[in-house]
Amino acid sequence: MFEPVPLSQKEYYLFEGFSSLNLIVAFSSRHHKNMSLLYGDTKDVPNNRKVFLSGLGINYLDLACAKQVHGSKTKYVQEEDKGKGALAYDTALADTDALITDRENLPLAIFTADCLPIFLYDPKIPAIALIHAGWRSTQENIAVKVITLMQVKFNAHPENLFVSFGPAIRECCYEVGEEFQGLFPGYLVEKGRHYYLDLVGINKSKILDSGVKEKNILDSKVCTSCRNSEFFSYRREGNYCGRMMSVMMLR
Repeated sequence: MFEPVPLSQKEYYLFEGFSSLNLIVAFSSRHHKNMSLLYGDTKDVPNNRKVFLSGLGINYLDLACAKQVHGSKTKYVQEEDKGKGALAYDTALADTDALITDRENLPLAIFTADCLPIFLYDPKIPAIALIHAGWRSTQENIAVKVITLMQVKFNAHPENLFVSFGPAIRECCYEVGEEFQGLFPGYLVEKGRHYYLDLVGINKSKILDSGVKEKNILDSKVCTSCRNSEFFSYRREGNYCGRMMSVMMLR
């Protein structure tokens, strides 16, 4: 239960077990083409989103999207935010890297191509959160801030949370400079004279310290760089790289 399962090469990935709950949690792959209205080839993005989300039972026009800036600002998404960023990047929720909601039928979306998507779910409330965690957001403790905000807004308890990590660049491929030693001590893997960052490990440690149970933390174990034929990777492809969508919705 609660393991990531690819349905097929051309279908979305979801976390098995969650499908039995009143919850949708999934991420797209390269086979769905680009999902970003800002990066990569954007001409067919609305239709790409429509096709991908229709398989999940989500209306793409209802998406609430973040205008991501690699910070730690979190937005409480409500009915008036439905559709923001669905068709035009300029209408997305500004300067935001995490979304939370307790509203049903309000799909949250973030976009990644190496950064870490983090899904959070409290079945007791119920409430959800979706986080875009690059190294800068991780340094700013975005996951901890989201968990704290869920406590304030929803009276959520960390021990009730389920947390899932989507596809991201992993320590096998995420090469960084030596200066990162001071930023994330204990989470650099040294190979020869090169350093590799464990972005997932850092976030997992912070989430555990917040009171989430280890048995409730799930990992797709997908490295976007290793599996570049299936997933977009900014490190592999550069500035014109497309983006995957991570989506979450209470039903």
